[in-house]
Amino acid sequence: MKKTATLIALFAGFALATTAQAADKKVERMWKSKCSSCHGMDGKGQTEKGKKMQLRDLSSAEYQGKATDADMKKMIEDGAKKEEGGVKKEMDGYKADLKPEDIDNLVKFVRELKK
Repeated sequence: MKKTATLIALFAGFALATTAQAADKKVERMWKSKCSSCHGMDGKGQTEKGKKMQLRDLSSAEYQGKATDADMKKMIEDGAKKEEGGVKKEMDGYKADLKPEDIDNLVKFVRELKK
């Protein structure tokens, strides 16, 4: 009985770890397909498009301390069309394309970029 319980616990732990890894890969793929062309995989905004729009470094302590999860979620959902200092900063919104939990996971991904 004890061995069976141990095997079940080990299997459940493995299944949870595998599920978490798959979820992490899914979020990484979403980031890569929707965000990285401007923000880069590291969130620093040092891509051609990111430099052109003078994007802030999403991994910086300054950004991470200033932006709330709600701010990030709203930006992902609604996007942006603004001009700062003569520089156009435009981002598509993904409210219609992504599930709410996917948006929440992208916010978590950005939090994990923290330096």
